[in-house]
Amino acid sequence: MSSVDRLVETVSRVFNTNDKVARLTLTAVAASMLTASTLLSYQTLQRRRRTRELKAELRSMTQTTTYNAPFSAKVDPITAKLSPEARIEQQLVRNADFLGTKGLRKVRDSFVIVVGAGGVGSWAALMLARSGVQRIRIIDFDQVTLSSLNRHAVATLEDVGTSKVSAIRKHFEAIAPFIKLETRVELLSADNVDDLLSGNPDYVVDAIDNIETKIELIQYCHEKKINVVSSMGSGAKANPSLIQIADISETFEDPLARTVRRKLKKVGIEHGVPVAYSTEKPHHVKLLPLEEDRVQEADDFAALPDFRSRILPVLGTLPSMFGMSIATYIILKLAEFPSFEPLSIKLRNGMYSRVHRDLMMNEMKYYDNKVCPLDVHDVSYVFEEMWHGKSILSGPSDRVALARWDRSKPLSYDNTVCLTKVERTAHQALPADTDLCKHYGKDVYDRVCSKFAQERRLQDLWDDVL
Repeated sequence: MSSVDRLVETVSRVFNTNDKVARLTLTAVAASMLTASTLLSYQTLQRRRRTRELKAELRSMTQTTTYNAPFSAKVDPITAKLSPEARIEQQLVRNADFLGTKGLRKVRDSFVIVVGAGGVGSWAALMLARSGVQRIRIIDFDQVTLSSLNRHAVATLEDVGTSKVSAIRKHFEAIAPFIKLETRVELLSADNVDDLLSGNPDYVVDAIDNIETKIELIQYCHEKKINVVSSMGSGAKANPSLIQIADISETFEDPLARTVRRKLKKVGIEHGVPVAYSTEKPHHVKLLPLEEDRVQEADDFAALPDFRSRILPVLGTLPSMFGMSIATYIILKLAEFPSFEPLSIKLRNGMYSRVHRDLMMNEMKYYDNKVCPLDVHDVSYVFEEMWHGKSILSGPSDRVALARWDRSKPLSYDNTVCLTKVERTAHQALPADTDLCKHYGKDVYDRVCSKFAQERRLQDLWDDVL
């Protein structure tokens, strides 16, 4: 007899001898099954109802809003009760927390023109819009291609074949309907620059590939005293840690920046133009032929002066970082964010080591201090970020050194200054009771004290955070 047969015989014997117990058992089992079935059915209905609600919410969230109009009515019930201005404030609340109410108001009252709506320009425009810039004009003559989708901020497959500015308009209306967006499908030239850059913009973003047009735009802005931030080459670059904002005169390792710098010098512009660029050496990639979908249009491109007929390969993430760096720079400048002054990368580690050794020797000679409380990293911070490599008395110099400001106190972030070596010798020879304010003048004294006070605030802040 099999095990199954034995089990059936045993169960039958139990039911025959314990008829009452069997009926109770069956009743309990049936009740349990009915309860479980009811619960499962209820849970299934709840899941289906919640799924329908979520789909409805998603549909309402993806509705495109009317251009330059209040938010769509299809919003969550809480948001629907807010006034248009309250909704804008809620959307920008994080920027208000960071920039302050007055700073955000200056951003919202601003007007920025973005020339070039590709990988760099589209991201710069997107973050300016998300940050609350009230009025934006975007200028570009080009169309969205399949190969440009790897770097464009908002373009989708549906936008391929349409103008880049049209794609941006469509998506921006859904993201920030409160901005006044102007789009111009035009190629900037000497004939239309007055019109395209009209309106007294607070900033112009140069995200142009064409070198000659880039030079003309920068020169025009320089002559008209319009703030311009220019993007150098993101093609053939891959290292995000080497992207920075610097004056055009301080750029290096960027072939496009070098060419722009030389051409600007010929028209009398040597500095005063902030640019986004990378110090990475583009040694690992080569020029590519014109994109396949544009080979048939090569003659059209050749008609544009100096328009490149060969291109550099582009890692899609890098142009976005260039664009967001430019947008960040403009937002902070518009908001007059305190103590914001981008530093140029000097790659001067050897010099920092020499300054550090000189500082240790000076401490031993003048103060009999055999332990220097500042290491090489501290020296680079004090030298670059606090004093920008310049003497507090005479400005730039090839023989700058660090020294105690108040000689009765030890070296620290809030008691170390930059001086030339000659100035340092004279400073350390002053009588101990010298009034530094009277000796160096109120302007120098106040500037030094203000910087030290700022450093103390920063140290206190990070001590609390960490």
